[in-house]
Amino acid sequence: MSVLKAPPKQPKNATLQVRVDEELKLKLDEYAEFLDSTAAYVVSEALKLVFNKDVEFKKWLESRSTNSKKSVVLAASLTAENANEPSVPVVRPPKANGNGLFK
Repeated sequence: MSVLKAPPKQPKNATLQVRVDEELKLKLDEYAEFLDSTAAYVVSEALKLVFNKDVEFKKWLESRSTNSKKSVVLAASLTAENANEPSVPVVRPPKANGNGLFK
């Protein structure tokens, strides 16, 4: 067992470009300075806070998750049903209609 613990893995970052009014940008920069942090950190933490506090958003996400799971189950069952069917179409010869012509 190692004496030191491995550092925590950093989450993958993505770039986000947004437009805000000048007053909001000024407040954001001031708040970041107040925290001795960056504007990106403030925005990330503020969004996490909103997402965690918004009960209606959580319910909406859960309903999407439930619907998504139902869709996956349905798609899997349809795939399983289709697995029993031949993958190559069956070609049948045309039937005679009595006067020697085929339909």
